[in-house]
Amino acid sequence: MRLLLLSNSTAPGRGYLEHATDALAEVLADVRRLVFVPFALADHDAYTAAVAKALAPFGVEVAGAHQDDPIKLLNSAQAVFTGGGNTFRLLRQLYRRELLAPIRDRVAHGTVYIGSSAGTNVACPTIRTTNDMPIVQPPAFDAAGFVPFQINPHYLDPDPSSTHMGETREERIQQFLEENDVPVLGLREGTWLRREGQTLTLGGGEPGARLFRRGTEPVELAPGADLSDLLANEIA
Repeated sequence: MRLLLLSNSTAPGRGYLEHATDALAEVLADVRRLVFVPFALADHDAYTAAVAKALAPFGVEVAGAHQDDPIKLLNSAQAVFTGGGNTFRLLRQLYRRELLAPIRDRVAHGTVYIGSSAGTNVACPTIRTTNDMPIVQPPAFDAAGFVPFQINPHYLDPDPSSTHMGETREERIQQFLEENDVPVLGLREGTWLRREGQTLTLGGGEPGARLFRRGTEPVELAPGADLSDLLANEIA
């Protein structure tokens, strides 16, 4: 299984996906056709066009999953990229279009999976650690399960100078762990996960990530950290 799971697709002062150019170049080295899943945003055509423009320098031909028979597109592509936006809207469309199982099958047989933000959320067992507002209701929260743990993209550390009195991201994750005994990886902006088979590595910028487990203190992780042990509970 080959995965690139990005926390975010746009970084301050940089173009779309520009901050992850090197990682994309590596995973797309043998890719000529890619299916883009644009369902996290409302304008599927505009979203697909933006991705096609961003990936053109890699020599990749991009087709939107809405533009033709998605099964035929998946079978002829070497990669699938699920973009960010609203995770609930994305997952509802994946269920409605019956695409979760075909995408799982192709990724299990070597198709590269790239996700950003919402697309990273749906790579987890469920979408329960998304930051998004549930603007629509999918039939279930169960997602693709390309990794056996949860991810919280766009993870934000508590700001001690803030006057905001609502829960911090850390508090929300701790509440999740009160009900669910599964690790949660908080991916800060500019970071990503690379999976190659049974090897899982944290990539990206200096902020790194934060790993939460039930009953223990969160652990800080630096870029380059080997997280392969998180795959240990994977169901074959």
